Amino acid sequence: MTAADAESLCQSCGACCAYSENWPRFSIEDDDALARIPSELVNARGSGMRCDNDRCAALAGKIGEAVSCTIYAVRPDVCRTCMPGDAECAIARRKHRLPVL
Repeated sequence: MTAADAESLCQSCGACCAYSENWPRFSIEDDDALARIPSELVNARGSGMRCDNDRCAALAGKIGEAVSCTIYAVRPDVCRTCMPGDAECAIARRKHRLPVL
């Protein structure tokens, strides 16, 4: 799968960004990386992205149709490592009743 294919799949899915109110969580970001994320999108504990129910507050669009990350360039490292078809992707897609890749 090419990078363009992966990006296209993600932009028509978004399930991984609407999976859990505890994800995406910050783990290996340094202070400079965290400072680039708008504070209104960080949860009250400062441990991850703010979520509305299970959906990341930075996610725009409709799951399974067309989505985008409003902070894509500064998204957390955990978001950068989630790949189409990996185990986390499969779990999230099943939750939204989308076919597993």
